[in-house]
Amino acid sequence: MFNNNKKKSTADFSNTKTYKNQNFLNSPEARQIRILCELTAPKQRYEEQEIEHTIVFFGSARSVSMETAQENLVNLEKKARKSDVDLQALQEDLRQAKMQVKLSKYYEDSVALAKRLTEWSLGMKNKKDRFYICSGGGPGMMEASNKGAAEANGESIGMNISLPFEQAPNPYQTDKLSFIFHYFFVRKFWFAYLAKALVVFPGGFGTMDELFEMLTLIQTEKIQKRVPIVLFGSEFWNSFINFDHLVNWGVIKESDLDLFKLFDNVNEAYEYLKEVLTKEYIDN
Repeated sequence: MFNNNKKKSTADFSNTKTYKNQNFLNSPEARQIRILCELTAPKQRYEEQEIEHTIVFFGSARSVSMETAQENLVNLEKKARKSDVDLQALQEDLRQAKMQVKLSKYYEDSVALAKRLTEWSLGMKNKKDRFYICSGGGPGMMEASNKGAAEANGESIGMNISLPFEQAPNPYQTDKLSFIFHYFFVRKFWFAYLAKALVVFPGGFGTMDELFEMLTLIQTEKIQKRVPIVLFGSEFWNSFINFDHLVNWGVIKESDLDLFKLFDNVNEAYEYLKEVLTKEYIDN
């Protein structure tokens, strides 16, 4: 019932013990085993490290630091000033470079917010009370959040996924808390299971997928714990989706708008998260 692949199995049932047989473990028949491994291995690691709380950061994998974005734009502008350059062909590159500079502000905000949250967390005497920055482990905003935790001398989690492009483990995640998943749905489970807060920066399809899945789980009470959601960058979010329009059409309740808050300021987002997390998970 689990195998929709009509191709004949190439599993080698020789004298090798089954649980060491790589041909079998990589076969369609062993899919359930691979899924269980991705469910069980992180659990073991989290328990060993006494990790019970995460603050999950999402955002564009295509964003870069302010320094890199500005350097790229300057180089393109220099190129455009040369007499032998086709300016028309450069226009799209220049437009994208300018947008990358705009997006890089949020990269820096992600670094700053993750750093402040980590510094606050490290001040807790009981290790089990600490909140660990958790990202998708790749570049862009994911890298920025892991970088912020590293700048605070804290550990952070990277939940990497094997993809044909964009995804490569960034150097700022803590090695012993770095995972590489094959199955998106198992990775999603681990994003949600320990999450006590969600911070979402401007991003693309992957970011929206994670955000709306979490909103749906909370709205339908599949997740019953309090998970404050911060949408960072009102200019991006207000131009991307009209949440009030969903209320007007009656496809969500007005109270569903309380599931998230918009912020543009790192200090304000930090104070909000600190207040809610302390009340929900520390003072109790």
